Amino acid sequence: AFTPQVPSFQRSISLDMTKKVFIDGEAGTTGLQVRDRLSKRDDIEIISPPSELRKDEDTRKKLINEADAVILCLPDAASIEAASWVEPDNDRTVLIDASTAFRVDENWTYGFPELSKDQRAELGTSKRISNPGCYPTGFIGLTRPLVDAGILPEGTPLTVNAISGYSGGGKALMNIFEDSDDHEPWSGYGFALQHKHIPEMAKYSKLGKNPIFQPQIATFDQGMVVSVPLHYAWLKEGTSGKDIHDALTKHYEGSAFISVMPAGEGAVKEAGLLERDAFLRPDTLKNTNKMEMFVFYNDEAEQAVICARLDNLGKGASGAAVQNLNIALGVDETTGL
Repeated sequence: AFTPQVPSFQRSISLDMTKKVFIDGEAGTTGLQVRDRLSKRDDIEIISPPSELRKDEDTRKKLINEADAVILCLPDAASIEAASWVEPDNDRTVLIDASTAFRVDENWTYGFPELSKDQRAELGTSKRISNPGCYPTGFIGLTRPLVDAGILPEGTPLTVNAISGYSGGGKALMNIFEDSDDHEPWSGYGFALQHKHIPEMAKYSKLGKNPIFQPQIATFDQGMVVSVPLHYAWLKEGTSGKDIHDALTKHYEGSAFISVMPAGEGAVKEAGLLERDAFLRPDTLKNTNKMEMFVFYNDEAEQAVICARLDNLGKGASGAAVQNLNIALGVDETTGL
């Protein structure tokens, strides 16, 4: 049979444009979603070990050093070990870690491109990127713009109330909720007040103060709402709900993935964003890399509640990893998202 030949210069262009990506831990919840997002792309070649060698150390070391980029979807200790396997003379491979291991490590760049005006550029040149946690993405996304705008003083002791889909607990928790009726309709946790997400919340919000964090899960698989209540007495004197909304709007102007919704409950209702004109659903952005910001306020009572809605496995995990990968590889950050 006749096989058409591609001219050599075309082959070299194609090969140069295709980047090799190894997902270490691709069988896990985040890894599966990362693979699904990348598998449809023709600019990415996913390199994977045979299933029987998925946990083989030598095989993983080889793939880590062969890849242009590696996304580590592993527990903290395993991520630390895998990161150490990059050869000393390998200054090419980009590591993106989805665990908690390196999120407050000064040698790693925090993978929240929208954090500040300089963050995206730093990610574009970094070889070590720590993917943010799902809850911190919402909390930091809400509070950092207010700190930068001088509205929210550093050191303010905040509370974070957040609810997530059960997929945040990984396969073990997913099996409980999906294969059994023996589970709670709602569960609060983290009562030791030592949740592993707290350090990055304090650091990258620039508050420098650990918030009281009250995470919860309920009987839906994906989605999340992160809420932060604010008393005006904590804020810059004279601050109104509109000022809070304006600061967030200015910060996220032009963002491809983060949107600030209309200000106040009335406008949110009018826009049809509350179920039955009352309820803020957590699962609306499932399977997207989007995040929506809400500012609910009562100027007379001098109180506000700011909320972030996102997919815990999207902008809170796999979507963010792909966005960071795109930036690190120098392609449009919305590619595949």
